[in-house]
Amino acid sequence: MNSNNLKFAVVGCGNIGKRHVAVLDKESGADLVAICDVDDRKAKDLSDLYSNLEYYTDYDDMLNNTNAEVVSIATPHGLHKEMAIQALNKGFHVLVEKPMALTEEDCLEMIKVADEKRLKLYVVKQNRYNKPIFYTKKALDEGKLGKVFMVQCNVMWNRHQEYYEDSEWRGLKSFEGGALYTQVSHFIDLLIWWFGDVVDAKSFIRTFNHNIEIEDAGVSSIEFESGVLGSLLWTTCVYNKNYEGSITIIGEKGTIKIGGKYLNNIEFWDVQSFPLPEDEVFEDEPNNYGKYQGTSSNHDKLINEIVTNFASKRNGLVEGTEGIKSINAIKKIYNRTFLQ
Repeated sequence: MNSNNLKFAVVGCGNIGKRHVAVLDKESGADLVAICDVDDRKAKDLSDLYSNLEYYTDYDDMLNNTNAEVVSIATPHGLHKEMAIQALNKGFHVLVEKPMALTEEDCLEMIKVADEKRLKLYVVKQNRYNKPIFYTKKALDEGKLGKVFMVQCNVMWNRHQEYYEDSEWRGLKSFEGGALYTQVSHFIDLLIWWFGDVVDAKSFIRTFNHNIEIEDAGVSSIEFESGVLGSLLWTTCVYNKNYEGSITIIGEKGTIKIGGKYLNNIEFWDVQSFPLPEDEVFEDEPNNYGKYQGTSSNHDKLINEIVTNFASKRNGLVEGTEGIKSINAIKKIYNRTFLQ
């Protein structure tokens, strides 16, 4: 370990927690010093995989004994607020997986404690680092599309019933909240990043094909702060395997479709005075969790930027005040639902 490295502890040794551990293990500017999970077998197995890494089965015990500087929270959604505030009150900076929390009130409480303690509260939004997202953001920021009229977002994925049954929390309203928090959160973040807050929405949601408390399909018509009109379709009912995650932007001077299964390809690009580099390679890959896959696996870029920003005392990452925006949007989309 390097005494100058930023020290991390990870709580939650499930699929996404394992991703955090793997990325931190490879990051030259970070040291992973502890992990925690209430499931002793999960924690020990991961500890053994990483050369007897210090592990805990009690979160308070870890917070009281670890020399970490940042606690990375990769637990069920419904625990994010409580665990983040515990860590902040103990003097740790916090990196919390999406969604930041399940309610606007919980997010505001997390931000308040971080501000009072003068600590960082980061929210994972790794899809912002995708190459197709980078070029689209650049084109929008430079006004290359002129006035943007409309945006269409499709999240057409598969989750077998076993995905929910193999978990103690997925599919439960109190812990997962809904598919918008899990499968669609990153897409909503990008739409807000580009077009401003959601000001109105009209939605229909259903549970067609799973024995769960939350929805597995929905459609919504959305108006953004910028005046852009949007449509959002999401489902976990696609047969057999993920089909598409896409965003199509229609503007005065250009049309862009980012597609593939995980926003990892540019499927259409026709923008006046802004051609794509001919030699660019788009190689963003999805997170792979065995029986299912998730959004882009750019956690390494996020962790590297956190380390870099700490060393140079810079801002610019997604912090709590930015992370809460997607929670507010999700609330509006769900609250304006008809014929449930």
